[in-house]
Amino acid sequence: MLFHTWIFAAFFAIVWPAYLALKRTRFGTPWLLAASYVFYAWWNPLYLLLIVYSTLIDYLAVVGMARTGRRKAFLAGSIVNNLALLGLFKYAPFVTDNLNALLASLGWPYALPAPTWLLPVGISFYTFQSMSYTIDCYRGRIDAEPSLIRFAAFVALFPQLVAGPIERAGHLLPQLRRPRRLSGRDVADGLSLLLVGLFKKLALADYLAMYVDRVYDVPEAHTGAALAVATVAFGWQIYFDFSGYTDMARGIGRLLGFRLTDNFNHPYLATGLGDFWRRWHVSLSTWFRDYLYIPLGGGRRGRLVTVRNVAVTFLVAGLWHGAAWTFVIWGALHAAGLCLTRRLERSAFYRDKVPGLLKRAWVFAFVTFAWVFFRAPSVSEAWGIVKRIATAGWADPGFPLMAAGMVLAVWAHQAVRESRAGWVLRLAPVRVGLAVAMILYLAGVTGGDAQPFIYFQF
Repeated sequence: MLFHTWIFAAFFAIVWPAYLALKRTRFGTPWLLAASYVFYAWWNPLYLLLIVYSTLIDYLAVVGMARTGRRKAFLAGSIVNNLALLGLFKYAPFVTDNLNALLASLGWPYALPAPTWLLPVGISFYTFQSMSYTIDCYRGRIDAEPSLIRFAAFVALFPQLVAGPIERAGHLLPQLRRPRRLSGRDVADGLSLLLVGLFKKLALADYLAMYVDRVYDVPEAHTGAALAVATVAFGWQIYFDFSGYTDMARGIGRLLGFRLTDNFNHPYLATGLGDFWRRWHVSLSTWFRDYLYIPLGGGRRGRLVTVRNVAVTFLVAGLWHGAAWTFVIWGALHAAGLCLTRRLERSAFYRDKVPGLLKRAWVFAFVTFAWVFFRAPSVSEAWGIVKRIATAGWADPGFPLMAAGMVLAVWAHQAVRESRAGWVLRLAPVRVGLAVAMILYLAGVTGGDAQPFIYFQF
């Protein structure tokens, strides 16, 4: 069920008023959980069993910690279970294909059967969210949740279930225990976020996708200029697509009375790669920081250990996005970039002497180059695209000027928001004018079939 469809509008029209009426009663959380399970089962009812199973295991793991004192054993059981679910449903085909290729190179006459099941939507998000609960309980950072229904609602909350943000129990569970009274400001802010998210998805991401898909589907048929422009366009497409989903999720959550995590903070205005990862997919980058990078030792044990920890973290982050070598290379590129520029970005020279525009330009160029491996279907095609960008003729890329103008307008809007003139954009007439312009554009220009969000596949 996609946010930008009439089916979801009908679903929310039923769920919202009922939840507002029930949320301060003992029926509020069960109603929210039932709605979340209907939302998730809309794609494939069988996969609802997975999220129920994962929820039960992690809930019982924390109960086991409290009742038996065998905290490490139950924590290990939770982590192994969650990683096994990911391994079975997300990585088994990747492992099987690579193992068969290795056996074939050794002359082995047989091949292992490849799994044919579909990847359950959102499995990478809800397993990480549920697993963080058991880890935080083990560390003593939060108290165990006594209500199974409330914990299940935390894991399956439908606004952020399938593509984040990845919420922490310490942030979301208290909101489920003590629902806030919905104010007029909540409704206004929720509708505003929903409108901005719809605009990002329909007017920007899906529009850019038409060009990106046309070029990347047959890269050998396009010039280096077209491939370079399509790569830049994809960088903006995935930002508008994913941040648009986050805005809609936060808007829907706000209408229900929840404050969900802001997952993006103008990442293409970053002045360093470290700064980029503090702005991009914040809930995932902080998850890996808190549950992988810091437990490995972080940056406290010398330069070599820090390099190792950064490399491990980003290789795992690459694999989290998808079971393919292209994602591993994408993670490795970011790991290498962070390690090579870490000391420079922390130096007084870089901070005070290098112009901000130059810093932003180099970060955007590096991130865009890495997007080639994220978007391309295989390593060979990714290298082919890089080679054509570097060597092929640079004719007219055929990129729609309207799309270029809209991207530049968004970039300028973000730059103004972070400048001293940001107060202008907070004026009521300006906000209303932008909202009216987005509504008119969505009503008059966009159309066609609703396209799924990019991060649904992760």
